[in-house]
Amino acid sequence: MKEPHIVEFSTLPHECSYLDSKICTMHYKYILDCPFLLNSALVERGWRRFGLYFSRPNCSGCKECVNLRIDAQKFKFSRSVKRIFKKNQNTKIAICEPSLTLKHLELYEKYHKFMSVKKGWKYYELTPKSYFELHVAGCGKFGKEVLYFYDDKMVAVDLIDFTDNGISSIYFFYDPDFAGLSLGKYSIYQQILLARSQGLSWIYLGYYVDGCPSLAYKADFKPHQLLQGNPEAVDTPVWL
Repeated sequence: MKEPHIVEFSTLPHECSYLDSKICTMHYKYILDCPFLLNSALVERGWRRFGLYFSRPNCSGCKECVNLRIDAQKFKFSRSVKRIFKKNQNTKIAICEPSLTLKHLELYEKYHKFMSVKKGWKYYELTPKSYFELHVAGCGKFGKEVLYFYDDKMVAVDLIDFTDNGISSIYFFYDPDFAGLSLGKYSIYQQILLARSQGLSWIYLGYYVDGCPSLAYKADFKPHQLLQGNPEAVDTPVWL
């Protein structure tokens, strides 16, 4: 096994993506040949992976970004959840290695143009190179993509990492024409079922920020735990 090559750096302070009037500084680890257990340890300590880059906020005077994980084994499927499953009774799922195709790029582009109008997201034109660097590179033996099909049409892509005790939910995008299927929620329910089938305990949803509408949905998944304090300062991270 190759030894991982790690380079650490931080960004300059910049405008926060989650809260108005806040300034953000991100700390990064660029990791080449990241092994499975190192990725697992970083996820449990609140790091988020995109490609070869792991990041976590390191903002002066602000601790609003809190990592949240769902207890997959104790999650209860309510009536409203079952209604979403019923809507998706004809939705098919495939789990495979992360890939780059024209369909991926077209769906990604369509989704982000839609979100730029619906939620005011900044729109950036994505090249095949940048998609590969964000969502395909660095997947190692732990990164997968879950593809969703409706009438043989790819309608959503869910990028995930398997860890030693759960699934890290990295990024999800879908076809806005199929918004009625509630594919975002449905993908998390499928992650929970997948975790249960593999004997895994947690779904790591990334950051929850009180006051950020785009992240508010995460708190609705219960029971969940929040990462406490500075996980880099202790041998075992504390989740409560």
